[in-house]
Amino acid sequence: MIQPQYDVMGEAGLDYLVNGSQGKDIKVWCDIAENDILPVKHLFRSFAEMPVLEQMAMNHARGRVLDVGAGMGSHALHLQSMGLDVTALEISSKCCEVISKRGVRNVINSDFFNCPVGETYDTMLFMMNGIGLVGTTDGFTQLFMKIDELLSPEGQVLLDSSDLRYLFLEDDGSMLINLNDKYYGEVVYRMSYGNIKGKSFQWLFIDSELLSYYAEQHGFRCEKIADGPHFDYLARLTRK
Repeated sequence: MIQPQYDVMGEAGLDYLVNGSQGKDIKVWCDIAENDILPVKHLFRSFAEMPVLEQMAMNHARGRVLDVGAGMGSHALHLQSMGLDVTALEISSKCCEVISKRGVRNVINSDFFNCPVGETYDTMLFMMNGIGLVGTTDGFTQLFMKIDELLSPEGQVLLDSSDLRYLFLEDDGSMLINLNDKYYGEVVYRMSYGNIKGKSFQWLFIDSELLSYYAEQHGFRCEKIADGPHFDYLARLTRK
């Protein structure tokens, strides 16, 4: 669980829910790119405001749904409004409070790897590059073991991610990457909101070819559903 004094997302979500937009954004530091901001309002977006790949994922969801890393519950809320039986899984207790207050009926406060086993799901969502929770490519074995526990026999995993090679492209189209270094999609983030400063954490962005390789190694097949406008894509994982 996230300790309250480090819960940047939860604090920002509760502040927005109570006080609305006051011009405060989440500040994001990354070890391989320039500092950025994440508007809190974006985390409360409606279906119409979602990027096309997210909308496509919503339309592909079926059966009982587990929204992994549900954030402020926007995806879960939309799917619930469409009549699906959806559970929001979120590590932040403050985000879970936001999700419940927004009207999502089923909420679990847990990290993915400790999600209670017993229920199975027909669709598992990892939106906003939620697959990045593995941290590094070494985390895929544990990830697929947990997916295998929670996914119904004919179930699917829907995820979006990005190929960060564009950060290393030279003007001539070549890539400046140290092949002896870690995989270029392994990054370190740190976030802050007002006086709340989060701890650094590892996150993974993975290209579709490497995702397919790890899926095959763990008994799954990977189907790319669509490419996005900026090196991003939507994919579906199913058992072989």
